[in-house]
Amino acid sequence: MIRDLRVYLESMGGTNRIAYYRDEKGLEVDVILELVDGRWAAVEIKLSDLKVMEKNVDKLHAFKEKCAEILYLKFVSLNSWHLLSGVVILHTGVMTAFWCCRSPRSGRNKRMLRQVDNWGNELNEGDGVQGVRQMRESQESQKTRESQESQNPQGTQPKIGRIPALIAAVAIVGVAIGAAAGLLTLMLYGVEHLALGYVENSQESGPFNVPAIRCLISVTVGATVAAVIWWLLRTRSTKVPSVKKAVNGDIMPIWQTVVHVLLQIFIVGTGMSIGREVAPRELGAMFGQRFARWARLDAKDTRMLVAITAAAGLAGVYNAPLAGTFFAVEILLADITLETVTLAFACSALASWVASLVKGTHTFYLIGETDGLFTPDYMAFALVAGMILGAAGALFRRGSQWAEKSKPSGAGILWMLPLAGLLTGVVAIWVPQVMGNGRATAQLSFSSKADLAVVPILLVSFLAKAIVTLLTIRSGASGGVLQPGIALGASGGAVLGVLWMQVFHTNSIGMYALLGACALLAASQQAPLMAICLVMELADAPINLFVPIGFAVAVSAFTASCLGEPLAALRLSKSAEKKVIKANAR
Repeated sequence: MIRDLRVYLESMGGTNRIAYYRDEKGLEVDVILELVDGRWAAVEIKLSDLKVMEKNVDKLHAFKEKCAEILYLKFVSLNSWHLLSGVVILHTGVMTAFWCCRSPRSGRNKRMLRQVDNWGNELNEGDGVQGVRQMRESQESQKTRESQESQNPQGTQPKIGRIPALIAAVAIVGVAIGAAAGLLTLMLYGVEHLALGYVENSQESGPFNVPAIRCLISVTVGATVAAVIWWLLRTRSTKVPSVKKAVNGDIMPIWQTVVHVLLQIFIVGTGMSIGREVAPRELGAMFGQRFARWARLDAKDTRMLVAITAAAGLAGVYNAPLAGTFFAVEILLADITLETVTLAFACSALASWVASLVKGTHTFYLIGETDGLFTPDYMAFALVAGMILGAAGALFRRGSQWAEKSKPSGAGILWMLPLAGLLTGVVAIWVPQVMGNGRATAQLSFSSKADLAVVPILLVSFLAKAIVTLLTIRSGASGGVLQPGIALGASGGAVLGVLWMQVFHTNSIGMYALLGACALLAASQQAPLMAICLVMELADAPINLFVPIGFAVAVSAFTASCLGEPLAALRLSKSAEKKVIKANAR
């Protein structure tokens, strides 16, 4: 590939140049093409077009954001098709590329790039993909050292010793994120009161008594305001990374993160269908990063601390210390050690306690009576429901991934998010429980009667919540899917429970809905321990329900894992078909 590019550049005449790019933060691009007229291109090389998906162009988008005045052009005379805005797939090898209008060494572009460490390291003729691979391998140790040095400059030790620093971090950041989580909850209640005239609680979990026109105006205006601010934040300022990226070293900017967090709470309060649990996690990650810098923790301890403090935000907003602990070690870190679990639980427990002092304590979901815990039919139901809701959870996970990757990157959010808000308000005329983070949908399922007449209502709630949530994410909104996942699982479990109870007249509808919520959430998040703990802590469920629910969660997680590759293959197949259609159209 390198040889072919070099030959092509030579045919254009002049002293065109081929190099690679890598900056001080580890951002890499396989190939940089510099033309004699000042134009240049950033190129990523893949071995197969099957590997060319949205996730493979993250580096190019990150590089694009670092550069100024980008102008996208097709690679001359080559058969190409557009995957994403500003990215061109070139079927010569396979490459992804974009062009810039000026040389990075000239004028404003040079200043905006700030520092280009290895731009001048040219690739030799014949290096090819293997050469790029070897170059990357040789840089891995250097990246590790640079990351450690950035966290712990000049090899200095933590200011107060490693263990005291970690204990202090748990105590200080735990209190801070607990207070922040409590205040965010109060903010949510305040926005609901102002926009919709009610405050969610166990008895009134949704805007059921709010006039339809007020719901429509609230969610549409809220989405419009958020769209404008998010557009400005994402296009005119430093981008706020995800919590997972923050755990891996990306910096959370202070005021941008705060605005980003407040917007998430704001749109949920006005009625947008999305979870609010990401907001406190982002605040926790930011607090953890700042404390790690102050304490001069190394890269490994910084990563652990950021994950722990982010998970403490989840624990604080829902009074769920066990769920916060498992979120840290099961999802963010995937590292279960005595030290990690101890620190994570301590920070989550402290954050939950402090948050409860700010916002109070109450049962999030009312599940009613829990009789007949270990009847044989209930265990059989756990098996059946686990398989069905495991498949539904896998589909919801794939859908949310698609929605997240398909978000508008530019001005598209200015019309897509208000349109999603308007759609939510229209749907809420007939299905008011679709509004908000999912509490209303879930509580409706927990409180339903074992009557076939409620099955259509529950099915409509399930479908409406799933579709509107995915469209909200697709339109550019930021937020979580934990609460929507619980809502979908509770609705699905209640539907299956009503049908099951027509044959086996045991147990209560709340038990079936609770089992369904745990099963679908575990499948959609691929985190069974976190899912069980979160739902059971929110519902104050009796401890002996762990046996049947644990069985259902195990079945659902296994089912979802088996469906992961087929769903991915299905998506790739459709993508390949689109490639052929677009290529033929050209």
